[in-house]
Amino acid sequence: MSLPSAHRGDGTYTNPVLDADWSDPDVLRVGDDYYLTASSFGRAPGLPLLHSRDLVDWTLIGHALQRLEPDAEFRSPRHDRGVWAPSLRHHDDRFWIFWGDPDQGIFQVNAPSVRGPWTRPHLLKAGKGLIDPCPLWDDETGEAYLVHAWAKSRSGIKNRLTGHRMHPDGTELLDEGKVIVDADHIPGWFTLEGPKLYRHDGWFWILAPAGGVETGWQGAFRSRGFFGPYEEKVVLEQKDTDVNGPHQGGWVRTPSGEDWFLHFQQRGAYGRVVHLQPMRWGPDGWPVIGDDGAPVAVHARPALPSQPPAAPATDDDFPGGRYGRQWQWTANPRHGWATEHSGDGLRLTCVRTAGAHDLRTLPHVLTQRLPGRPCAVEVDLRLDSAEPGARAGLAVLGDAYCWIGLERQADGTARLVHRFAEQSPDRERDAGRPTAAPEARARLRVEIGAGARCRFSYDLGDGFRPSGLVFAATPWRWVGALLGLFALAPAGQGHAGAAGFTRFRITALPAH
Repeated sequence: MSLPSAHRGDGTYTNPVLDADWSDPDVLRVGDDYYLTASSFGRAPGLPLLHSRDLVDWTLIGHALQRLEPDAEFRSPRHDRGVWAPSLRHHDDRFWIFWGDPDQGIFQVNAPSVRGPWTRPHLLKAGKGLIDPCPLWDDETGEAYLVHAWAKSRSGIKNRLTGHRMHPDGTELLDEGKVIVDADHIPGWFTLEGPKLYRHDGWFWILAPAGGVETGWQGAFRSRGFFGPYEEKVVLEQKDTDVNGPHQGGWVRTPSGEDWFLHFQQRGAYGRVVHLQPMRWGPDGWPVIGDDGAPVAVHARPALPSQPPAAPATDDDFPGGRYGRQWQWTANPRHGWATEHSGDGLRLTCVRTAGAHDLRTLPHVLTQRLPGRPCAVEVDLRLDSAEPGARAGLAVLGDAYCWIGLERQADGTARLVHRFAEQSPDRERDAGRPTAAPEARARLRVEIGAGARCRFSYDLGDGFRPSGLVFAATPWRWVGALLGLFALAPAGQGHAGAAGFTRFRITALPAH
């Protein structure tokens, strides 16, 4: 099961079409199928792959990157590093994804099918601050190109795009690169980034946002030659809508010739949600996106064969102890964190850790995206550990976090505990009064309302009871808040037991 899709059932759709943190989306059509990938930063697996037949209803079908490299760099959470702003392309009967790691350089992976097998990451260009790469294979000339942006935090450079000639096999760049757009020379433009490169109507086109993720706009650039000079135009901006930013995304054309543009909107703790905009080419040859350059909230669906309403899965019964594709670890996983078995339910090892007091530092938290609409999250927990200090629970995890769960006491009893920590590096504190849990079992619940305000409750067998005050979820630096399941124990020797999670459910709540 999953939360409701954007499919309205009356020939229209409503934005956002992906109401969760699918950051920096890029989109591709191959035949009658549409594919989307997004930033995954330091979580593993990374490079999510989504599929649709109608651009409105999307399902998560896998990931292209099972582990981040080098492994040693991603053994701990790195929410501001890893996979930034990937580009998804199809060339020479292969799928290609290029992305920038701001601390290492530009990588690519490729595969004969979107479902893999994907190659190991290949470092195309090493360097600090190289981000948001996008390739182009020019069918007219046989040449291949690549454009990328810059992260000032690593390189001291921003607001410009650099272009390269690329070997057609995607393994190397053929020159040192040239600045092809310097937005310092465009009045009013700043923080130009996220370029997507296309060929259309005899022009090279770069669709790229500027002005910052919460306050910016979507720009278009065109030139007769790849290396410029380029002229620019703003093609999508907030105007009088409530869609702030409208930021970086990708253009796709349907078999019948309709044009559409997918982009993100920054929504605080919910992260970067994805909108679908109609697109057409104006009489002056420039793209017109949305309603004459303003984002649409509701619009007629693409003229594509209808498919049943769909959205990325959220619920999980963990058959055989395996977790669904919607889950990611907060760092590269290690053997033994989760145990497969013959029944249903997730069995997480109570991993011994010196950082047991701070979930933000733990790599073994299993997470999924916080839904962007009001919902209730429930899971059943059983603590199968006799280790004093062992604990497990359900968390809403960001720069501040809050969790509710069970903890084994020194006298052998189990208690229901509810804890929180404010912005890092604050330590955990009690958010509610500890309560005896005689059977070391509990049903945990968090209701997430408007503004990502979270109300926690628990059921020890006699009905749900509220716990603590309202907690306002917060994002990380680039990532929306996450829902997390975890099990841990204090540092020490020997096996510390495990925790069992069953029947994870997310249900929609009425919007108020």
